[in-house]
Amino acid sequence: MIDSHACRRRRVVAAAAALALLTAPLLACAPAPSPAQERAPTALGASPPFAVKQRDLWPTEIWPAATPEEVGIDPAALARLSDYLFARHGDDQDRKGQRTNAFLLIKDGRLVYERYARGTTPDTPLLTWSVSKSLAGTLVGAAVHAGHLALDDRAAAYYPPLDREGHRELRITDLLRMSSGLAWNEAYEASPVFSSVMAMLYTRGHADMPRFVAEHDLAHTPGTHWSYSSGDTNLLLAALRGAVGEAAYPSYPWTALFEPLGMTSARWERDLAGNLVGSSYLYASARDLAKWAFLLLNDGVWDGRRLLPAGWVAYSLTMAPAYYTTEIPPALHEDNPGAQLYLNLGDPARQIPPPWPAAPSDTFAAQGHWGKSIFVFPSLDMIAVRMGDDREYGCGPAMKPGCVADRERAFTKTYYLELLTGLVQR
Repeated sequence: MIDSHACRRRRVVAAAAALALLTAPLLACAPAPSPAQERAPTALGASPPFAVKQRDLWPTEIWPAATPEEVGIDPAALARLSDYLFARHGDDQDRKGQRTNAFLLIKDGRLVYERYARGTTPDTPLLTWSVSKSLAGTLVGAAVHAGHLALDDRAAAYYPPLDREGHRELRITDLLRMSSGLAWNEAYEASPVFSSVMAMLYTRGHADMPRFVAEHDLAHTPGTHWSYSSGDTNLLLAALRGAVGEAAYPSYPWTALFEPLGMTSARWERDLAGNLVGSSYLYASARDLAKWAFLLLNDGVWDGRRLLPAGWVAYSLTMAPAYYTTEIPPALHEDNPGAQLYLNLGDPARQIPPPWPAAPSDTFAAQGHWGKSIFVFPSLDMIAVRMGDDREYGCGPAMKPGCVADRERAFTKTYYLELLTGLVQR
C-alpha cells in the first residue's frame, strides 16, 4: 500500500551523495526567540468563502462525464489550452518547452476533458512533489474531525523530540500554516549545499526526516513568522503519527481519506523510520487528485458523509496570520499561504497584489515542483489538475532570470490561468 524508501532512493542522482560531506548542520545562529505568549484559540466553524453546491453525483467509483458544451465551456478555447499545454518545443533530453504529463478538467462535478503524454494514462500514479503537502494538511483535518488532535495542541505532546525549550510551544496550527519559526532553508538545486530540504530528503536527514527537522534551532517565536518549509509538513505528519498511534498510522491516509474518496491509485512513501514523507512523496493519478479537490469544494463532505470538521475548509483558506508579520519580498508575492494551500488574496495594506489576476479571488491551489498543480475555482465550480515536468518557464510578472520571453513556448502559470478562466462562457 505504501511504497518503500528504496523506491525513492533509486531516483536520487549519484551526485547527491557528495552533498553529505558538504552540508554541515545549518542551524541558524539567530537571536533567541522571545518567550511564548498566550495566543488566541484557533477557531473552527466558519462557512467557506464560497457557496457550496448541492450534488447529485459523486465520483467515488468513476467521474461522471460531460461535453464542454453541456457545462458552458467553449470547445475552441479548450482546444487552444490543450495545444498550449502539450506543445512540443523540445525533447526528453533537453527538457525544453511545456512538458505536461497529465491534464484533467472538472466542471460542475463532471469530467470534461483529460489528456496524457509520455506514457502516462488515466490510471498512472504520478509523483506530486509538494502537492503532497496539501493532501497532508487535509489528512490532519480528518484526524481533527475524528478527535485524535486539535489545532491548538502542542506538537510536542505527540512528537517527543520537540519537547524542549522553545520548541514545545509549537502548535499543530503553526505547522499547518508553516509558521514553526524553525531555522530552515528551502533552497533546492540552485543552492544544494546550504539547503535544509535537500539534506532532509537526500543526505543527512533522509533516514528519519522529522527528527532531522526537530533538531533545527528556532529563529523566531512559533506562530510569528511565515516561511515555506517542507520540514514543517514532515513534522506535522510525525505529530499525526503520535496522535493516531502506531497501529493505525501506516494505513491512516487510506482509511481516513483515500478509501472514502475512492482514491485507489494513491501511494505514499515513508522514510527509513516509517514516517510518511508528507512534504513530497505522494503519488496519485490525475483523476484521484481531482477527487481530493472535490472534497474541499464541497466543504469536507463526501456523498453525505462529513470527512473534515465543519469550518476546516474556511480555516485552510484563511491567510496564515504570521504572513502579515513577515516581510514578504517581491519574489515571494505569489505565495499566499493558507493551511498547506495557496490562496489568491494578496495584501492590499502592503501593496501585494493577488498572485493570479486572471482568476477569481476565491481560487485556491495545491502546487508542486516542476509544474505540478491542482487549481480549484469555487465560483466557477471548476477543478484543473496539471501534472507537469517542466524545466524552463515563460516570463511571468516576476521576470525570473533565464525565463523564456515567448510565453507560448514555455509554461507560464499566469498565462495558464488566463486560458483556464477563459474557458467558461460567462
